[in-house]
Order: sequence, then structure tokens, then C-alpha cells
Amino acid sequence: MSVLPLVFTSGWASGINAYAVVLLLGVFGAAGLTDEVPASLQRTDVLIVAGVLFLCEAVADKIPYVDSIWDSVHTVVRPVAGAVVAALLAGESGSLPELAAGAVGGSTALMSHLVKAGSRMAINASPEPFSNIAVSTAEDLGVAGIITFAIFHPVAAAVIAGTLLALGMVTVVFLASRIRRFWRRRAQRRVERRPTAAAGVDRPPW
Repeated sequence: MSVLPLVFTSGWASGINAYAVVLLLGVFGAAGLTDEVPASLQRTDVLIVAGVLFLCEAVADKIPYVDSIWDSVHTVVRPVAGAVVAALLAGESGSLPELAAGAVGGSTALMSHLVKAGSRMAINASPEPFSNIAVSTAEDLGVAGIITFAIFHPVAAAVIAGTLLALGMVTVVFLASRIRRFWRRRAQRRVERRPTAAAGVDRPPW
């Protein structure tokens, strides 16, 4: 129970940027700032891989439409990462607390991921790319801030994460119309490309 607030917060953050969570927890553990981080997250190879993937996400997450493709690929990755990190934080391999922590971390990561993916679809309905960059940067800073805060004040950080998750879910509901518009525009583009492609194929070589 004592690690539950950190489990919840890390799950919420994993749904937004799982690689940043692994990287930050590993660095904090290796630096001796906390005893809650298991040794498996502090390994050098884990930190290197998490760092490289974090840089890849930092770039892809700021490009319109590419960010939504990236999110769709990570629909499985982020919840699984949230569950694994939560289970490692709970310790006692195979125990009931570890399984419970994994369920909390994974389900929280899935909810926050759906909020992020849904809001990005709405943002991509606008033609300019600056909102993507601004939102992505705010997410990166938010994850870094909340995980750092959770190391020293886990309960307060969990309350903040829960509040942000609830607000995000409400916001996505209000943005549902823009999300539907996003999918309609994508479907329209696909329909427009098909006649062009067919014309290119059927055109005589002379």
C-alpha cells in the first residue's frame, strides 16, 4: 500500500510517455535519490534503450499525424510498460501486491494513453503544426515534473495525476466532435487518392 501512490502516478505518466518514466525512475534510483526503484530499472542497458526511445518519441510526438500513428502503435506498449513498471515497484515477484500493482499501473496507463491519443486527434484537425509542438513539450515537461515530484511526495503527486486524468477524460469528451472530424478528413483523403492512383495505373504508355 505504501508504494501505491507512486504506482498510480507512474502508470498515469507511462500512458503519456513510458520511455521518460523508465528513464527518470532509473536515473533517480541510480543516483540514490530513492530506494523505491528496483535495480532492474537502474541497469545501464535499460537506461540507454529508454533514452534512445525517448528521443525518438520526442521527435515523432511533435509532427502532425505522425504523432497519431505513433500513439496507435503504442496503444499496447504504454499500458504494458505501465503494468511492468508498477509490478517492479511493488516487488515480491509473483505476489498478490505485485499483481495488483501491475493491474493498477496498466489500467491507469491505458486510460491516460487514450486521453492523449484522443486529444492528439482533435489537435490534428487544425492545419498548423505549432499546437502539436506546444502540447508535446507540455506533456514531456509534465511527465518529468510529476515523476520527480512523486519521488519526494508520492501521495500529493498521485492526487495531481488523478486530477489531470479526470480533467483529460472530460476534455476528450468535449473534443469528440473534432476527433470525428479528424477521422472524416482521413477517410476523405483516402477516397481522393484512389482515383488518382487508378488514373496513373490505367494511363497508356504513349
